[in-house]
Parts: sequence; C-alpha cells; structure tokens
Amino acid sequence: MPSKLGSVSNPRDLSPVGYLWLAKEFKLNPMPHHVESFTANPGERRSVETGNGRVQEIHPWSAIDLHGPMEHLDFALKREGLHLGLLRALLPLLPEDQVLAYIKATPTGANARRAWYLYEQFTKITLPIPDITAGNYIDLADATRYFTGPVTKFRRWRINENLLGDVHFSPMVRRSRRILEGEAARLDLRCREAIAECPPEIYQRALAFLYSKETKSSYAIEQETPDLPRTERFVAQLRRAATEDFLSEEALVELQNLIVDPRFAAKGWRQNQNYVGQTLAPGHERIHLIPPKPGENDLGYLMDAWLEVSRNLASTPGVPPLAAAAVVAWIFVYFHPFEDGNGRIHRFLIHHILAQRGFTPEGVLLPVSAIIQNRPKDYDASLEAFSLPLLARTEYDMDPDGKLGVISDSKDLFRYIDCTPMAEALYAFTAETIETELPRELAYLRCYDVARAAMREIVDLPEPKANLFLRLCLQNQGHLSANKRKALFSFLTDEEVSSLEAAIQAAYQDHLTQLPA
Repeated sequence: MPSKLGSVSNPRDLSPVGYLWLAKEFKLNPMPHHVESFTANPGERRSVETGNGRVQEIHPWSAIDLHGPMEHLDFALKREGLHLGLLRALLPLLPEDQVLAYIKATPTGANARRAWYLYEQFTKITLPIPDITAGNYIDLADATRYFTGPVTKFRRWRINENLLGDVHFSPMVRRSRRILEGEAARLDLRCREAIAECPPEIYQRALAFLYSKETKSSYAIEQETPDLPRTERFVAQLRRAATEDFLSEEALVELQNLIVDPRFAAKGWRQNQNYVGQTLAPGHERIHLIPPKPGENDLGYLMDAWLEVSRNLASTPGVPPLAAAAVVAWIFVYFHPFEDGNGRIHRFLIHHILAQRGFTPEGVLLPVSAIIQNRPKDYDASLEAFSLPLLARTEYDMDPDGKLGVISDSKDLFRYIDCTPMAEALYAFTAETIETELPRELAYLRCYDVARAAMREIVDLPEPKANLFLRLCLQNQGHLSANKRKALFSFLTDEEVSSLEAAIQAAYQDHLTQLPA
C-alpha cells in the first residue's frame, strides 16, 4: 500500500519513466494517469500518495535502465496499467519499424500483443505480422487492477477486449483499496437490515418520507427550493427509477422536461456550449467545468457511447452496483447534455442504477443527497478529480456577453475518464447514508408516532397545528419559543404547553440533537 509522506524527493533528483517520459518526449498533454513513475539517484523504492487517488512510484536509478520509446512503453504497460488517453495519442506517432521490432521480439508476449492490438486500432494500419494461431487469449485490461466488462475475443492478437466500453470510449475503475473495503462492508445487506427493523405499520410512510427527503436535498444542493408541483413530479420520477428504463436520449429528455422550468425544457442534447462556473463579480467568472462541444461529432458521439456503457453497467454483474452507479452518474454530469437539470438527473441516475442492480430492497430509495448536501467539500472533490485537470487542458475564450467558446479539440479528454475517485466518494456517501442518515430518518418517524399519540392525550389539536407545534419544538431542543407561542399558540394554557413539550421531549429523548426538524 502506498505510503503517505509529507515530502518527496527534490523534483530535480527525479527522472520520469514510463508514461510520463513518453508524454514529455512526444510533447503530449493527456489527462493525468493514476500513477507516475520516476527514478531517483540516489534513491530507494517507495510509493507516495499525491492526492486524488494518484501515486508517485519512485525507483532507484540503478534498478531501472530504459532506452527509447519502446522500452518506456513496455515498462508502462507492465508497471502502470492502461493509459488509453496517452496511448491513443502516442501510438500513431511511433515509427512503424520500431513498433514492428518490439512486437516481433516477443510476438506472443502479453504487453507486445496489447501494444500491437492498440496500435492497429488507433492507427487503422495493419502491420505486416501474421495472426497469432496458438496460445492463450490475454485480457486487454488486467482484471486484477481494473473492474472489467463483457469480453469480446479478437483472434488476430488473441486478445480479450474486456473494457467497460471499447478502445474508443471506456471509463476506467480501478480495484482500489477503498472500493474493495467498501465491497467487503456489504452495504447492500446493511441497508436491508436497517429497513427490516422498520415496523410494518410505518414502512410505507417511511418510503414516502425518503422520496420527499431525497427530492428536497437534491434541489437544495443547487440552492433551489422547488414548488409543490415540481417536488411531486420529481418524487414521481424517483418512484419510476426501479421499474423503467431511463438510459436513452428520449427518456432522459422526458425526465429533464418534467423536473425543470418549462422555459428550459430540452428537445434533445444541447446545441450550444455550456459550462459550470461561479460569478465572482459582473463580467468575472470562475470556471469549474467545461463540458464537451455540442454537435454529433463531440457531445452526440460521447452521449451515444455513454448510453451504451451505461446500459451494460445497469445489468453487468462484474462491476459492483455502487461503482457502476458512480460511472453512469458522474460521467453524465461531466457531459452536461442539457441547459438545466443536469445535477438533479446526475443524482437521479445513482438511484436508477442501484435500483436496476438490486442494491436496495424493492421500492426503497436511499437519501444519499442529504449526505452529499452535508459534505459539499467531499462532493466537490469527487467532481474536481476530473474537472480540474480537464480545465487545465481545455483552451477556451469568453465574449463580453458571457458566451463561452471552446477553441481546442477536447473530445479525446472525455474518452477514458478514471472514475475511481468518484466511485470511492459514492461508497463513502452511501456508507454514511446507511449507517447514519437512514436510521436517523426511520427513528424520526417512530418518534413522531410516539409523540403524536402522547400529544393527543393532552389536547386534541388539529393536525396541521399539532405538526407545527412538534416541528417548532424540535427546532428548539424540545421547547416552544416564547415568540412562536405568542404568535401561533396563544390559545394554549401554560400547563398544556408544558405538557406538550414534555411529551415531545420524552418521545425524542435520545434524538433531539440528531433528528431532522
């Protein structure tokens, strides 16, 4: 496991090897890989975490002696995994004679076959090498490093293409320590156990409460408060998440139309360039995310590829449900295919994939947006794991009217998003939801029933007034404030107020500082 050190070797003492060397040698600027390798002189073998799930691998100079592109490529494929974004740009630049010599030296070697296969896929050139006719098939993506998808066999190279997508578009999810620990925790079973403890008489109320909670939290993340009709429409869509297919352009457009202001309803994928930013002052924007360019060759192509991958993830058991949900939901928000509603649909898709994969009991929705709302820094960090390096590699300008235009060709930056940090974040959000938020919400309902029964024994208030009294007390540690009493409950005697407060305090005695009001 990588060590987390406060400092690393002086950068002047480090020499890049592998993918990093290749990028510098060929003046390429792909999205960063999760591992960067160096030699140090003098140096000792060590791993250093550098944030966002990335690691520096430091090797003693005496142990690594590489010469030329093909040796660095072989090292990278062997030690650093697949960096498809770099390989897509790099392989067409390599001299064909060097590629041929590398492959012919070990034509049945795993890394030579991977390089051969990817070279021909990315260049559309068939090298003068006969097909491999014997030996085992090898996986393109090492299944001990990555979560992989359905296998397509290619006889020429005896390669199993096992990406989540294909060589032209495929998210990547590594088998990181945090994800494996999250899987070992069996959060799906813990969710079922928490729901099983819910008394049958309040089960349906609990479900309705969770749907309403999720809707309000999802809007609140974007500093919005929906009116009652929009709230009810979003709740209705959440209820459909488990039973209907939303992974098509038509279904997503319909969903977007139902949850946004009609003036911003889409007819299809957006036809103009949008961005996510923050206004610092009139005319000054801080840009957080620049999605793909509009049009069939950019956004259209990427959304089609995303939909195909998403449909596979909704039904493929090889990728854990939470990792699958992270891939589908986070990539959607990076692509930002609509003018409005992208964030809410992004979080809706989490529920859709979890329901499709049977992660939650039938009809149950986890109020994960409440945790996201309470942990904005962690949520932002999960988004920025991709959006920040993307922004640094996107050339754009903005006119005086605030219209942003992308100058650079950036589609390739979106082809192979490493969704590992996003999946790790979703595991953490879901664990807190199941261990803290879900029991908290269910306890709220149980306490509510006890409190209301006790209140009726004291004074039989009309339901709206009784609920208001209870809510105001919960907001004030079990007491009704003098101002609220004077304005709203002057008809109650001192004895009735004290008795009602005591009933609420008794019902919520273990939860007053934790329950939602």
